[in-house]
Amino acid sequence: QVQLVESGGGLVQAGGSLRLSCAASGRTFNMGWFRQAPGKDREFVAAISWIGTRTYYADAVKGRFTISRDNAKNTGYLQMNSLKPEDTAVYYCAARSRAGSGVTYSRLDDYDYWGQGTQVTVSS
Repeated sequence: QVQLVESGGGLVQAGGSLRLSCAASGRTFNMGWFRQAPGKDREFVAAISWIGTRTYYADAVKGRFTISRDNAKNTGYLQMNSLKPEDTAVYYCAARSRAGSGVTYSRLDDYDYWGQGTQVTVSS
């Protein structure tokens, strides 16, 4: 069982940036980031292939967020720029325990491991 631990959340003003990290206790394959705002369902944000060469984003964050990973460190990242108040949510990283041929893993049940979440709050 792989453990995922997110860090890097916090309070930032609109237009600012944050970088989230997701440290894995072991090897993972495709990784993804999701978020959940109060009263809303958890939604897909971004995904990356296990080699890190292919990425996929939700329309709401395309052009502002960048997903990446460092497999030597078993760590994934989400760089968030031009943040908006509507980006306020708890952000979760997720990972697959098996290799997949695609990168567009945007469903909750595509992933086997989940972190505990980190709060991101964007003030207007």
